[in-house]
Amino acid sequence: MSRLLKAVIAVNLVALALLTFVYPHFMVGPGSLIAGHQKLETNCFACHTAFVGASADKCQNCHEPGSIGKLSSAGAPLAKPLTSMPFHQELISQDCMSCHSDHSGVTRYHRQGGFDHALLKKETADKCESCHKSPSDSLHKQITGNCSQCHTQKQWTPAAFDHNKYFVLDSDHNAPCATCHVRNNYNTYTCYGCHEHTPANIQREHIEEGIRKFDNCVECHRSADEDDIRSPGNNQKNKGGDD
Repeated sequence: MSRLLKAVIAVNLVALALLTFVYPHFMVGPGSLIAGHQKLETNCFACHTAFVGASADKCQNCHEPGSIGKLSSAGAPLAKPLTSMPFHQELISQDCMSCHSDHSGVTRYHRQGGFDHALLKKETADKCESCHKSPSDSLHKQITGNCSQCHTQKQWTPAAFDHNKYFVLDSDHNAPCATCHVRNNYNTYTCYGCHEHTPANIQREHIEEGIRKFDNCVECHRSADEDDIRSPGNNQKNKGGDD
């Protein structure tokens, strides 16, 4: 390669480098900024550090974690706070770029709804209703807390719990959840909320049938069908279970 060609290449590289630093929004900008940051359109180094990229430290020059969701970047109270609980203070680390991408040109590559609950302190992650409004349907109105017993923090739907695997809620068992799950404790249940049973009667009737394990009703009784009574560890129907 001739010296002249090397010199031309070197001059072009230097020129490109200078242009990148002088006009970074034209040379390497991935797209227009979001509306709230458009006043910084030509000031890349307000958020970026040369050869390093955007940093959370620079974000916090304008957005103090303790004020996010309550105050604007100018310090004025928000007419409508963004969240019922300003959860940014509850993050285990202030890594703004984990969730935010402020250039419109890269939104197509940004994972939508990609907030990772693992970024929250454990004591905050367990309090779903601090950030999320409880559903208002008839089922969820009966339940306070306990979200994690049916839902995961990866996605809200589908719910991970299938009641029919444990007991079929047929027309004979159309009762409020708390009838069986006292004080909304879904780790346990009772059948004595409706049935005219007593532990003594249950014990007597089952011992007469030679059944000595009867403390977990749904092991055998999976629905109101008295002809579908299953012994523990046996998936075969025992027809005529009352004989």
